[in-house]
Amino acid sequence: MNTHPPATRDELERNKQLVIRHFEEFVNRKDLGAIDRNVSPDFVDHDGPGGKQIDRAGDRAMMAAMHMHMPDLKVEVRDALADGDKVVVRNVWTGTNRETGQRIEFHGFVLWRIANGKIVERWATVTPPHEPAGTDVEW
Repeated sequence: MNTHPPATRDELERNKQLVIRHFEEFVNRKDLGAIDRNVSPDFVDHDGPGGKQIDRAGDRAMMAAMHMHMPDLKVEVRDALADGDKVVVRNVWTGTNRETGQRIEFHGFVLWRIANGKIVERWATVTPPHEPAGTDVEW
């Protein structure tokens, strides 16, 4: 149960923009320092690699590894909805495996909780990577 007062439209928009900006900086611009600006020191990612809970340092390490594995990694936020202290986004990730040259695509739904202008929690559901539509590669 949410015991906080309802968020104003401005607060909801700020929360959405924080999450969208975080994706743009942290993933697309490969700015690992974005996590220090956008994410609270006590951040908890409930759905880190292997479904394990990780902290801010773990998220930074995960993204650094993803950038190493897929140097052209990009994420596109397709939808963002805010309610109270939460923002949910639907996104599409694309990249090329550095070792194999194989293009991949995966989709996700991510729920973020915001407090005091920082991201404090994350929950995610991500599809397994697959070949983007229109490729001739068979699995």
